[in-house]
Amino acid sequence: MTFDERDHGGGLDAAVALYGGTRADWIDLSTGINPRPYPLPDLPGSVWTALPDTGAVRALERAARDFWMVPEGAAVLASPGASVLIAGIPRLATPGRVRIVERSYNEHAAAFRAAGWEVLHSEPGDARAEARVVVHPNNPTGMMWSGEDEAPGRGLVVIDESFCEVVLGNTRVRDMAERPGVVILKSLGKFWGLAGLRLGFAIGDPRLIARLREMLGPWPVSGPALAVGRAALEDMGWANRTRQRMHVDVARLDALVEARGGELVGGTALFRLYRVDDAARWQARLAKGRVWSRVFPYDATWLRLGLPPEDRWDQLEAALGR
Repeated sequence: MTFDERDHGGGLDAAVALYGGTRADWIDLSTGINPRPYPLPDLPGSVWTALPDTGAVRALERAARDFWMVPEGAAVLASPGASVLIAGIPRLATPGRVRIVERSYNEHAAAFRAAGWEVLHSEPGDARAEARVVVHPNNPTGMMWSGEDEAPGRGLVVIDESFCEVVLGNTRVRDMAERPGVVILKSLGKFWGLAGLRLGFAIGDPRLIARLREMLGPWPVSGPALAVGRAALEDMGWANRTRQRMHVDVARLDALVEARGGELVGGTALFRLYRVDDAARWQARLAKGRVWSRVFPYDATWLRLGLPPEDRWDQLEAALGR
């Protein structure tokens, strides 16, 4: 498998077919999604039966602007998930060369290739490319990007912050969102645990955000997503409590894995990356205990685990001990 092929977490149905049991027996730790999601608010029936109105869209985007402290000179766009934006962004510029870290979320490389771009896995500071993609923090390594190697005005710069809510102080929104050519991606699927809601955001250069808005067409975000997203973004208390809890939980996860020979090499408070002797063998052992994990085609020693649900820690510990 090459670095540009699309391998992801998930695939629980295939794991069930291979190892047995039912979906209810399993815990899926391959995706890095918060297992204790934002509690869904009561929704009026109109969000299901009426077309989403402009006021609801503006209210959601205003909540996003406030939560991420978006500068006035940058624009905000709500979308039906970050993946839709990832697919559309390469069409914002004439195809050329795009620089993407080799071991990173591979949908970006796939999207740029599909749009006719040449993908370069080059070193930081290499100025040959007309576009740049940074995943911040990187998935799966958790490495943060300082921005020091990026010259203003270089071209199209995409900063994927889908996992940045666990380290909100490190966001690049406040210092880069107003720069020409910059698009910053956000998602409610990971930190808020609402992957099925399909709600993401693009923040940045108003000219580029306007073009993305045109690509999405009318009513791209559903009424329920507009309402739930606004409630989640306005609930700063929940966000602060969740960050604190996650840091406690990942310390517990590290202790369990390290006690069995794994070495922590990266990750975030939503997922951890461990070096083990044989990742495929670890994955199979965990699967026999109905725990699904993430391995990588480019490193046979890397194993990624997310956080288990609050009432399933014993199952993870038993699977690790098999």
